[in-house]
Amino acid sequence: MLKKNAFIVALGYAIALGTVSLITIKDIPDVHISFADKIFHFLAYGLFAVLWYLAFYYTFGFKKKKALIYAFVLAVFFGIVIEILQDTMTATRALDVYDALANTLGALIASTLIWFKKNLHVKNS
Repeated sequence: MLKKNAFIVALGYAIALGTVSLITIKDIPDVHISFADKIFHFLAYGLFAVLWYLAFYYTFGFKKKKALIYAFVLAVFFGIVIEILQDTMTATRALDVYDALANTLGALIASTLIWFKKNLHVKNS
């Protein structure tokens, strides 16, 4: 099912992530985890890269390497644009370079895992 709807899922996720990143969220409970915000950014953009990789590969028919590169670049670009928009278009959010770094690292690690999985060949006995 994901193969058939990869683009819709990736686009929906991007819209949801962009919306959550730009709205004011009040009364968020404190989870008492060090760097919880950065962990969220890392995971959110790792998932973003994976979903867009699947969209580029299955929906648009890109080769695996090209789909992976496009997904990584899109994730980094999207993360930077969202950080800039938080600083310029919201009163309650600010640009945070460390958020952008966490976004980039999440996309990079996800892309690296996809790359190694793609190149992993298991020998049957």
